[in-house]
Amino acid sequence: MSESSSGDLVRRIQEGDLRAEEELVARFGEGLTFLLRRWTRDRAAAEDLYQETFRMALEKIRAGEVRDPERLAGFLHSLARNLSIHHYRRGSVRQTREEDLEAVADVSAPEAGQLGQLLRREKAALVRRVLGELASERDRQVLFRFYIAEEDRERIRSDLGLSGPELNMVLFRARRRYRDLYERLATSAPRE
Repeated sequence: MSESSSGDLVRRIQEGDLRAEEELVARFGEGLTFLLRRWTRDRAAAEDLYQETFRMALEKIRAGEVRDPERLAGFLHSLARNLSIHHYRRGSVRQTREEDLEAVADVSAPEAGQLGQLLRREKAALVRRVLGELASERDRQVLFRFYIAEEDRERIRSDLGLSGPELNMVLFRARRRYRDLYERLATSAPRE
């Protein structure tokens, strides 16, 4: 079976070809699974988002809502990323991510012993606290979207109505404010 172009695949799905729908999943499923697992760090959530991504993609393709059929991979990637972000924003994974961060810290250097594990957990808690205490919602949003959600720079720039240099400045200032608050909170943390 020869693999058709993305544009041809979109056209066939719009015409109701069920084999084209199967080809869509076969061609892009493995890559989306990898991305969703990386973004969510939760196998069950990734599987749910995988199903939702293909459900929505098929609906949008059938309705003719894919602007550039030749960029089908990018369309699927953006759709999966947006669903992941929405899932995270709903708060359903926030606690799991915090637990995963602590679990990773525990496994990353087992030779460090209990003291090393305690210090890593304290640092992870401080990072979460700093993000939560940033005064500017825009700082929290841009740092989250760029560093945690790994959103495309162009999308962030467009959503915030900024030029490329303006986004660079916003990121620079948000990082600086984050660093300053982190250092202030880290030095004021009580030591026993």
